[in-house]
Amino acid sequence: MRPSSTIRRPWPAFASALFLLGVSAVAAADEVPAAAAFKHYLTGNPADVVRPTSGLLVLQGGGDDVDENYIQMGARGGGGDFVVLRASGDDEYQAYIYGLCQCDSVETLIVDSRAAAFDPNVVETVRNAEALFIAGGDQANYVRFWKGTPLEDAINYVVAKPAPIAGTSAGMAILGEFSYSAMTPESLTSATALADPYAADLTLERDFLVAPRLAGIITDQHLQERDRIGRTVALMARLLQDRWTKEARAIAADRETAVHIDPVTGVAQVFTTKDHPTPYAYFMRANRLPERCVAGQPLTFSAVDVYRLAPGDRFDIAAWQGEGGLAYRLSVESGVLHSSRDGTY
Repeated sequence: MRPSSTIRRPWPAFASALFLLGVSAVAAADEVPAAAAFKHYLTGNPADVVRPTSGLLVLQGGGDDVDENYIQMGARGGGGDFVVLRASGDDEYQAYIYGLCQCDSVETLIVDSRAAAFDPNVVETVRNAEALFIAGGDQANYVRFWKGTPLEDAINYVVAKPAPIAGTSAGMAILGEFSYSAMTPESLTSATALADPYAADLTLERDFLVAPRLAGIITDQHLQERDRIGRTVALMARLLQDRWTKEARAIAADRETAVHIDPVTGVAQVFTTKDHPTPYAYFMRANRLPERCVAGQPLTFSAVDVYRLAPGDRFDIAAWQGEGGLAYRLSVESGVLHSSRDGTY
């Protein structure tokens, strides 16, 4: 195994010129930024390989990583080149993923500026990936640095191949059609969101990444660990109130819990770390406007249907129904969350 290394690859002037011409339409509203350095780590074969791939969506709610994610992504990626994408951090995923995925190589790209998201080498590396993983961090940076750039197009290109794509925590947050974008310094809490669904910390994003089976869906993470189910409900209320959708749907997962979705069948399954005490994913839906969702007042929102999935259960995204899990209903009355399971979520 080749040891990890940090590389800032030069790019020939003529190639850069051709690339900038090619992306001029993408960046019509803005000047194309000057090239910027980015961190790149490589373990394995440095040459690009091309392998047959099939799609897989992996949504993990943060925390310790689930080994099965990288085993299945490596298989669906045909043992090709596995790329880790992030806006902060280092090379800590290299050896871990390389030891699980049976891949030709694992590469990590730290893309922490908009200029780097226009870099031809970054874009080419992502487009050539047979599997792509978006690590945790701060989803606001993913929106600020990557949205509306050739890197965004490259991510969507990999999804459309199709090839496996995954995200954990902040990486999971940006995979739905809608996302909580975390654009303020404070992370949105359930208490803040339920007390005022138009609080400054409740920031939403759309028209970023395009993943099959995740149209019309918002995601949430660290659910039980950080008591975020009330936050998820408030995010859904805003989607309806702001007329972004006529049916709000959410997939939320606790830490150390991953949802694997087959984009062909639309069937979702749950995988977790060993002995994790809350190994649940939540599939939530509401199709009626909130009774009260206005700035400065507590939320009132009834009839949010929930289906809780555990390992061994299944959920059909297209039919929006599950097998083996637990169905119940949530509601909010004047900012107070209620469950049909007597307060249990």
